[in-house]
Amino acid sequence: MPGIWVMRIGHRPQRDKRVTTHVALTARAMGASGIFVDTPDPVLEENVRSVAERFGGSFRVKTGVGWKDALKDFDGVSVQLTMYGQKLDEGLPKIPQDRDIMIIVGAEKVPFEVYERADLNISVGNQPHSEIAALAVLLDRFTAGKNLYSERDGNMSVVPNERGKTVVERPS
Repeated sequence: MPGIWVMRIGHRPQRDKRVTTHVALTARAMGASGIFVDTPDPVLEENVRSVAERFGGSFRVKTGVGWKDALKDFDGVSVQLTMYGQKLDEGLPKIPQDRDIMIIVGAEKVPFEVYERADLNISVGNQPHSEIAALAVLLDRFTAGKNLYSERDGNMSVVPNERGKTVVERPS
């Protein structure tokens, strides 16, 4: 499958560090290749890289990436998540499975230019909710859930079970 990239617009490090971290971790867990964040934030980069190193996979994170340049240079289909877009069920079939996609996720008010530049504007529901939830739903539906329990060959792995917490640590 081609790459799935997330572009986080409007990240404010002092205010959004936890939410943007969760956007990145959700993207990683649900099968994205990496995330670009418009505002430089080395702490965010380190935190996300640390999780990727421990739990495996090849997820990339880069901050300080301007969204205009990212969209202009991207050779694929751009999808903005917005509650003002077309319904997920109508937009999902328009996202090609054979090309790279960039999912645009806003933190604060997204410039109208993003709506114009995005190839698709898709909503996950029509009520205010978390961008993390919208990203998770879109990625789960787009990938048909195949990444929910995929093994990433990391040093740590969570074993699902009905009760308790089981984490397996592999020797490095």
